Formats: sequence, structure tokens, C-alpha cells
Amino acid sequence: MAEADGIERAAGRAGRYRWGIVALLFMATVINYVDRQMIGVLKPTLSSDLNWTETDFANVIFFFQLAYAIGYIGFGRIVDVIGARMGYAVAFVIWQVAHIAHGGAYSVTQFAMARFGLGVGEAGNFPAGIKAVTEWFPAKERAFAIGVFNAGANVGAIITPLAVPLLTVAYGWRMAFVVTGVVSFVWLIAWLIFYRSPREHRRVSSDELAWIEQDPADPVQPLPWRRLIAKRETWAYALAKFCIDPIWWFFLFWLPGYLGDRYDLDLLSFGPPLVAIYLLSDLGSVAGGWLSSRLIARGRSVNYARKVTMLVCAIAVLPVLFAQSIDNLWVAVLVIGIATAAHQAFSANLYTLPSDLFPRAAVGSVVGIGGTVGAVGGMLMAKYAGYVLDGIGSYAPLFFVAGSAYFVALLLVHVLSPRLARVEGA
Repeated sequence: MAEADGIERAAGRAGRYRWGIVALLFMATVINYVDRQMIGVLKPTLSSDLNWTETDFANVIFFFQLAYAIGYIGFGRIVDVIGARMGYAVAFVIWQVAHIAHGGAYSVTQFAMARFGLGVGEAGNFPAGIKAVTEWFPAKERAFAIGVFNAGANVGAIITPLAVPLLTVAYGWRMAFVVTGVVSFVWLIAWLIFYRSPREHRRVSSDELAWIEQDPADPVQPLPWRRLIAKRETWAYALAKFCIDPIWWFFLFWLPGYLGDRYDLDLLSFGPPLVAIYLLSDLGSVAGGWLSSRLIARGRSVNYARKVTMLVCAIAVLPVLFAQSIDNLWVAVLVIGIATAAHQAFSANLYTLPSDLFPRAAVGSVVGIGGTVGAVGGMLMAKYAGYVLDGIGSYAPLFFVAGSAYFVALLLVHVLSPRLARVEGA
């Protein structure tokens, strides 16, 4: 306890500008998820206006995932080469232009093209964000910092079902895409003004810089993919992403439609249940990062802290196996909300593994590889969801996959990296 309190006091004396960087990353992630989730919230409206089947919707999601797979590995490399500041800016411009283009789409093909562009740009959010955290935080604080900015995903998912239906009712769904896209460019201005690396930033004190750079120095040259792909630790991260990322996509894109079908909700009435679910998710994102960071501060190994936290999360997801059979809306909201909270807590810890295992110069590339593999899993999940819902009309098989995926992911991490030992000679 005394050691943990001493660490907290040292962190406080060092300064807190780095948490302003986390605030910028948080806001970008909010925007990222508003743009991403709008199609899920508008699914009933789009299906009615454009005569979409479940398979049509799944195909649109599939092309987003395909682009996300391509963009993730691309931006993972880009941010390692040109840095988080410009890498993030390029990604943001691409995804906002594509987001606004949704307002001019009239067919499944046009929507798929707009989603493809959105996927390419949005894929840069987490490689750039994690790269920024790696630059601005020592290892002991990274899981918590990532948990905080990752919580923006849930805030975005909360804002979307509240704001988008109102915009749609007032101005139509096409203008909803345009308005949200144009307003978001305010963030880009703030990012370019305030973000620099710690050593280049005039607002960072010498004490805070020493705190940020307390870990051993890493190589500065980006590492080739062929060397990273050959490492078991890369696949520990990537295969875990393959297991859990499709579950989050399922919740994000299909949950509004599920609540509407199962509990007879419409565009305006499914907002409060979704808000409740993603409020719980927000708590999970921060709590997951806090728990593992706290365990490390109390003297536990990184291996113990990350894996125990992820095991707790996997157990918390299990009740979602029975979500389809729950007749009471708010009981279902509680069960699904705990599952999404556990996902975010699990994800916050999984996202720290590249920085735990690899030198800073490789972090963006490893995150990119993992994101691409996770997006491939999302593509398969999209096709599977369309097949199941058009074929049998039940969400039960999808909830079964959701309930079991986290145990498989944790098993893969443990088998491929039993000690989470730092990679030597990467």
C-alpha cells in the first residue's frame, strides 16, 4: 500500500499535461463511434427507405470491416513512420469525408462505398491513439490511460441514439450524416494545435518528462513486419482481437435492431436502453484499466495483472448467453450492459499488450496487425449474422458466440505468451 501511495504522489508531482492528451484522444474516439454507430441506430429507417434485407445490411457492414482490415494495418505502419500527430490527422480527414458522403448514398452499393471509405479512415483511430499513449505515458499508467480514452467509444455510443434520432426526425437521415461530419472538424483543429511529442512540447515540465520517460529506452527505428509477424507475441494479441472484436461490432451494429425487434421499440424509444448499456460500458472501460494498473502498483506482475483482469471480464460476459430468452427489457439491458462493460475492460487490457511486449517503434505496427486480424473476424461475424437472421430469425446463436469468445481469447494469449515477457531482439 505504501509503495502504491508513493507512486501516486510521484505521479502528481510530475505534472498532468499528459492527461490533456488523453482528453483529446477521448474526444476523437467519441466522434469515431458516433460516425460508426449511426448506421446501426438508423438501421430500421434505412431498411424501410431503401428496402434492405438483413443480408443487405450485413454486406454494407462487411465492406466497412474489409476497409477497416486494410486501413488498420496500413495506419499501424503509417503512425510508426510519420508519428501520431500527422497520422491521426490524415485518418480523421479520410473518415470524416467518407462519413459525410453517406448523406448522398441511394443504394446498397453506394452505402458500401461510403462505409469502405469510413472504415479506411476510422482504422487509424486506435493505432494513432495507442501510439500517442505510448509516447506520453510510462508503462505503469498506460492501461488506465487507454481505458480512459477507450471510454470515448461508449460515450459516442451513448450520444448517437440520443442525438441522431432527433436530427433525423427534424432534418432527415441524410442531413444527420452531413451535420455530424461537418461539426467534427473542430476536433482536428484542436489536435493540430495542442499535440506534440513530450520532448517537443513547451507545456511539459522537466519533472513530467522524466516521469514519462522513466522506462528503459527503446529503439527508435520502425521494425519490419516480417520480424513482427514471426513473433508469437504478435499473434497472442492479434488472435485475441480476432475473437473479441466481432463481438463489439455485433453489439454496435445489431443491438439497436435487436432491441427494436425483441421489445417492439422504435427510432426514438430505443435510445434510453442503449444509453443505459453504454453507460455501463463506460464504467467497464475505465475500471478494467484501473484494476490492472492498481494491481501493478501493488507489486503484482504485468502478466498477473493483465490476465486476472481479463479472466474477471470473461466471466462477467457469460450471462449474455441467455439474453435472447429474457422477456423483461431492463433485465436484458442489465445483462447486455454488463457484457459490453466487460468487453471494454477486457479490451483496455488487451490494447496494452503491444506496449507491454514490444519496443515503442513497433507498437503501431503490432496494433495494426491485430486490428486487421480483428476486422477479418468482424467480416466473418457480419456474414454470419446476416445468414442467421435471414435464415432462422433468432439472435440466440449470436449471443452464444458473444458469451464464449473471451475465454477463447484469454486462452490464446496465455498459450502464446505465458509470461507476457518483453520481446527480445524484435
